[in-house]
Amino acid sequence: MSFTFNTTKSIVNAPNSSLNLAQYCENLNMTKVLLVTDPGIVKLGLHLNMLANLEASSLDYVLFSEVEVDPPMAVIENALAFAKQHQIDGVVGLGGGSSLDTAKLIAALTQSSQTLEQVFGVDKLLHSRLPLIQIPTTAGTGSEVTPISIVTTGEAMKMGIVSSVLLPDIALLDASLTVNLPPHITAATGIDAMVHAIEAYTSNIKKNPYSDMLAIEALKLMSKNIQQAVHQGSDLQARANMMLGATMAGQAFANAPVAAVHALAYPLGGHYHIPHGLSNSLVLPHVLKFNAPAAAPLYAQLADIIIPNIASTLTTAEEKTAAFIQYLEDLIINLNLPNRLASLDIPQSALTMLAKDALKQERLLVNNPRPMNEADILAIYHAAF
Repeated sequence: MSFTFNTTKSIVNAPNSSLNLAQYCENLNMTKVLLVTDPGIVKLGLHLNMLANLEASSLDYVLFSEVEVDPPMAVIENALAFAKQHQIDGVVGLGGGSSLDTAKLIAALTQSSQTLEQVFGVDKLLHSRLPLIQIPTTAGTGSEVTPISIVTTGEAMKMGIVSSVLLPDIALLDASLTVNLPPHITAATGIDAMVHAIEAYTSNIKKNPYSDMLAIEALKLMSKNIQQAVHQGSDLQARANMMLGATMAGQAFANAPVAAVHALAYPLGGHYHIPHGLSNSLVLPHVLKFNAPAAAPLYAQLADIIIPNIASTLTTAEEKTAAFIQYLEDLIINLNLPNRLASLDIPQSALTMLAKDALKQERLLVNNPRPMNEADILAIYHAAF
C-alpha cells in the first residue's frame, strides 16, 4: 500500500500548556507575535493569561480579534493587511476552527506574493509560511493538525485551501480552555470530531493504516467521554479526552479526507449560518444510511469498537451497521442537539438549492464510499427535513 502521512510537527497535550506560550514562541524564534482570535474569546477573557505570559517575557505582540464564524474573504484580507502593517514574524491561532483556519492563512500569506484568490484549491501555496502555533478552544475541528483552511466566498459558498504549508509547527492542547464551553457547543463540536473519524475511516481514496489507527482511537475516546463532557462540563479529564480525540480525528481526516457528510453540511452553514458541527450532525445519520450498502463492512468494524456490548450480539455487517447508525441517532438526541432541518427554520423549498450547492463540493464527494448524484443528495436532505 502506497500512502503519505503528514501532520503537525509537535503536539503538546497538557492542561495549562497555553500559559507557557512565550516559551513556545521563543523556541520558534518569534519576536513579534500576532495572536489571532475572535470576539467571543476576547469577551470570555481566555486570551488574557497568554498575553500576560508574552508581556512577562518581553515578547512583542499584536492582537487581531475580528475573526467571524465561517470567515469570509474580507475578514482574511483585513487580517492580512493588519499583519503586514505590524510586520509580524510569527502567528498564534486561538479559538475554534474559524480562528485557527484564519491564523494558518495569515502565516502562509503575510510574506507571500500570492493573493488569497490565487491559493484556493489543492497545493497552490508556493512559499513557506511564518512560524505558527495553534491553540484550540473546542474539541472539534482538528484544525490544529490539518493542512486545510475553509473560507466563505461570495454569499454562501465555502472553498478550501489545502496545502502541507498550512500544517502548524506546534499544537497546544490545553483542555482547561474548554471547561466553560456551553453544552450545545461542546455537543456540536464533539459530533463534528466524531464525523471526522468516521469519514476518515471510510474515505474512498486515501484511507491508510495510520489514519485508521487514529480514527479508531479518536472514536474510542470521544464515544466514552462526549456525554460526560456535555452534561458535566467541569470534568477536566473528560474534556482532555475529547480534545485529544478531536486532534487524533483531525490527524486522520487530514490524510484520509472527509466526504459526503461534510459536503452536505457546508451549504447549511453557508446559507443559514448553522454552526458547522450542528450542520454535520443534522445530515450524519442519513448520509450513513445512504452509504450503508457500500460501507457496511467498515461501519460494522466501528460498531465493534464503539458499541461492543451491542455489536457482539449481532452477526451480520448489515445488523451492526444499523446498530451503529442508531447509536449515533440516539447520541444526537441525548446531547440535546436539533435533529431535523425543519426545526432550524429551513424551508422545504430550499432543499433543491442546497442539493445543487452540495453537488459542487467535488473535493469532498470524491472521497465518499458510495457515489452520489444530485437526486441522492436531495433525497438525503428530505430525509433530514
